[in-house]
Amino acid sequence: MGSLTCLTDPAALIAADTSTLINLNATGCAPEIVRALPHKLVVVDVVAAELEEGRRRGRPDAGLLNQLVAAGHVEIVKLNDPAALHFERLVVGAAAMTLDDGEAATIAYAVVHKGTAILDERKATRICAETFPRLHLGCTVDILAHPEVRKSLGKEMLADAVFKALYNGRMRVFPHHVEWVIGLIGTDHAAACTSLPNAVRQPAQTAGRGRRKVK
Repeated sequence: MGSLTCLTDPAALIAADTSTLINLNATGCAPEIVRALPHKLVVVDVVAAELEEGRRRGRPDAGLLNQLVAAGHVEIVKLNDPAALHFERLVVGAAAMTLDDGEAATIAYAVVHKGTAILDERKATRICAETFPRLHLGCTVDILAHPEVRKSLGKEMLADAVFKALYNGRMRVFPHHVEWVIGLIGTDHAAACTSLPNAVRQPAQTAGRGRRKVK
């Protein structure tokens, strides 16, 4: 499989999108995860505003971000003029070729500051790769699979965190990470995670029904 994470340069800045923060919050141990990362983690103020909007609908993710900022684990940043031009390029146009504000702001900041954009939506990664082919892209699983995070949490706590991100946060998993995720959480837990591909979940569901019949 090679390296489990694309975050191999500890000096590289990483910019997290809204979905990433939601996934990290869903793990139940976001402060421990972020604290273990050797990277500088930033969140664009546009993303913070999206999370504040979610607070009105009862979501707790804005509160988590505020805690991470207060603890010095995350920095809230703004788009400068060059980044604002990239942002506009990503949000103006046909719906099929544009992104939501949080995704666009995350990408724009990472492009200008030569960082890694952490995105979990397939559309965002596709458009980003087409528009900025030299930009380094990662996802939430890249954070969770980071060797320092694995070392800090230990296998049992990490497996619980990944399962909660999948089950509660609906975390997306890209094909190159599926094998690692299933090996970590187990097939029974995988069957309950609707954000995983059906091809991964169905064998576990079938096996589970078979066991119940035996009983």
